[in-house]
Amino acid sequence: MPLYHKLGKIPKKRHTTFKKPDGTYYYEQLFGTEGFTGMSSLLYHIHRPTMISNILNPLNATPKIALERNMTPRKLISFEVPPKNDFLKSRTVLMLNNDVHIGVAAPCHSMTDYFYKNAEADELLFIHRGSGTLKTLFGSIPFEYGDYLLIPRGVIYQLEFDGKDNRIFFLESFSPIYTPKRYRNEFGQMLEHAPFCERDFKLPEAQEPIDEKGEFLIKIKKQGLLHQMVYASHPFDVVGWDGYNYPYGFSIFNFEPITGRVHQPPPVHQTFQAHNFVVCSFCPRLYDYHPEAIPAPYNHSNIDSDEVLYYVDGDFMSRNDISKGHISLHPGGIPHGPHPGAMERSIGKKSTEEYAVMVDPFRPLMLTEAALKIDDGTYFQSWLDH
Repeated sequence: MPLYHKLGKIPKKRHTTFKKPDGTYYYEQLFGTEGFTGMSSLLYHIHRPTMISNILNPLNATPKIALERNMTPRKLISFEVPPKNDFLKSRTVLMLNNDVHIGVAAPCHSMTDYFYKNAEADELLFIHRGSGTLKTLFGSIPFEYGDYLLIPRGVIYQLEFDGKDNRIFFLESFSPIYTPKRYRNEFGQMLEHAPFCERDFKLPEAQEPIDEKGEFLIKIKKQGLLHQMVYASHPFDVVGWDGYNYPYGFSIFNFEPITGRVHQPPPVHQTFQAHNFVVCSFCPRLYDYHPEAIPAPYNHSNIDSDEVLYYVDGDFMSRNDISKGHISLHPGGIPHGPHPGAMERSIGKKSTEEYAVMVDPFRPLMLTEAALKIDDGTYFQSWLDH
């Protein structure tokens, strides 16, 4: 995210001495990607961020693939995934390929006895139900219904929930997630015609550094395992930082849809991109205003990509029998389009109040055992005339 930000106390010059009030030194950490050439920030710790005191046995976090080659349109009822107390145990991967894992989570309790770090994937959490605070070594970000939380790989964090009813749609990306390049100029600034701007981002807020030694369990996800490392100092001991690489939030309610006289294709709804997939936000908007426009999308062939739609709220105008928390999967290679009657119903309508999150991966998705358990089994027949 090309937006410079800083919090707390930092020295005037990087890589120079930075003394504590007692005359000892703070410890500088470069937090970056792609060696020393990618996005980075510089953090200043009270204690060395390298003090591992113990390593426990790793836990298996590999999703169980049930179907490697799928050509069946499916509807998954994600609210059938049962809530669990623990955040990580509640995370359920439903679809995946080598670029992205897609899933849902329904945690009942805050993360209090451990910290979490994904060491190989950026994470994008969409908050469907619940509210709370994302706590990280960069500071805190309050979140609520409709928020995307983008957490770059390597960020140590905890989620603190305000209540027990929480539903999250999440992605794990094995490449950096960022805002679309076509929305930004050569300097990285958001362009005037972009559907959102820098003012819409929720940046980390300053929090008091925690100067505490002891035993702090950090669960680190890498290569399908949750490695469990005990550190000798609290990971949130950062007194200040600056740079470009840090977590941030963005509300789907701040996305300003692009409309036209005739139906606009899905790329106008794009919100994020990564290697081999994009994320789009469908939001309330005026329908097309050509006098003979058909607001419902035309039938289209997904040849180059699968299409995943997570339905958030409202009446999704191109679908029949769709409710909050449903996930449709339209596999690449076959056409799909509006359900019977949807095209006709849309004619003459002026606007829609729908909310949905779409993920288009450019390589086929595999399905997990958990996905097949919540598949309604008949969605592929839903375009038949009755």
